[in-house]
Amino acid sequence: MKSEKKSIQRAWAFYDWANSSYSLIISTAIFPIYYSAITESHNNGQLEIFGSSYNSSAVYSATIAASFLLIATLSPYLSALADVSGRKKAFMRGFVFLGSISCMSIFFFTVDHIWIGLVAAFLASIGFSGSLVFYNAFLPEIAEPEEQDGLSARGFMLGYIGSSLLLIVLLVIIQYPEWLGTTKAYATRWSFVAVGLWWLLWSFYPLRKLPYNPYHKQANEGFIGDAYKALKSAFLTLIRLPRLGRFVMAFFFFSCGVQTTIFLATLFGTEVLDMKSGDLILTVLIIQFVAILGAWLFAKLSALIGNIKAIAVAVLVWVLVCLAAYFITTTNQFLVLGGAVGLVMGGIQALARSTYSKMLPETEDHATFFSFYDVAEKVSTTLGMGTIAYLSETTGDLRNAAIALTAFFVISLIFLFFIPKSKYVY
Repeated sequence: MKSEKKSIQRAWAFYDWANSSYSLIISTAIFPIYYSAITESHNNGQLEIFGSSYNSSAVYSATIAASFLLIATLSPYLSALADVSGRKKAFMRGFVFLGSISCMSIFFFTVDHIWIGLVAAFLASIGFSGSLVFYNAFLPEIAEPEEQDGLSARGFMLGYIGSSLLLIVLLVIIQYPEWLGTTKAYATRWSFVAVGLWWLLWSFYPLRKLPYNPYHKQANEGFIGDAYKALKSAFLTLIRLPRLGRFVMAFFFFSCGVQTTIFLATLFGTEVLDMKSGDLILTVLIIQFVAILGAWLFAKLSALIGNIKAIAVAVLVWVLVCLAAYFITTTNQFLVLGGAVGLVMGGIQALARSTYSKMLPETEDHATFFSFYDVAEKVSTTLGMGTIAYLSETTGDLRNAAIALTAFFVISLIFLFFIPKSKYVY
């Protein structure tokens, strides 16, 4: 029985290994650089939308923000539907297929088909975000509260390792396309297919091992209406629990900063510091490998001082990082800053997930509750990306984004200070 539990936990953590290739290669590394190169060659970085011209980085930010807004709107009800019908794993599978196939579709993104790239990125983002709602909801079902920090950290560590290995392989192929008898442009486009396949194929392992309908729910007649009742009940519970509600608010604001940094780090290096693609990729790899250490360190720190205090330490470091970002002027400074980002990125993401899980009340509707976690993250990313898109369009300088992100982290820190103590998180 114990070995079966460990097997399920290992399979669960491997979904981070599967999906993190999307968040690294599509969200952060290769695709943003490719997108910038394609749009710059199209019309000096300007895109025509309904007769008006917009900065391409602003369009990309707005596209991702729109995808998050859509999934934030849909996921609460879909999660409640999955809970009352016992089909959580089926919903997760559907979003995995949507996201991975959309990644592969980015292959067709060229200077003549820019909208294919934007639509595919939009759908891939929905698939990624949607699958995580149901994936995260398995955590309180397969691990005891005292196990959840370590298991969450293990998932993120696997994600950082797997995605980094795939990125390195793809970078070698892109740098030496003649080995495969192709060009750098085609090799880059094929890398998007590789990400989709990696995500899809590795997902079969957790999708096979994770428990199916552990609470033996049935999709009885009227279950569509039952989903609305479950959603309402979860929401009322959320707002009645000050500890959980305040954590969600703290999570909302630090996610504004963390998720926006993940999506725009390479664009910042390109547009503000005029960095070469090789230096940008090196920074991304530094962030990834340091994040492995960060996830482990902050799991240990939480065991010593509690989850909330450990998260507060991470948020404080983020404040310092964002302030420093406003003043950096060289590639070497950007590399050092990338190391600092990696250290706190791994820690804060892993702890946020497990902290929320440990704060949940006794319930069988974990997907419904985690949908609010996802809504907070996605709406916060929409706010963060929308803010940066506005600043980019109105000021023409992404450096101003650092100040906005600093403000988000400071507000988060204030909410963390007012979270009441509890057994597992303090």
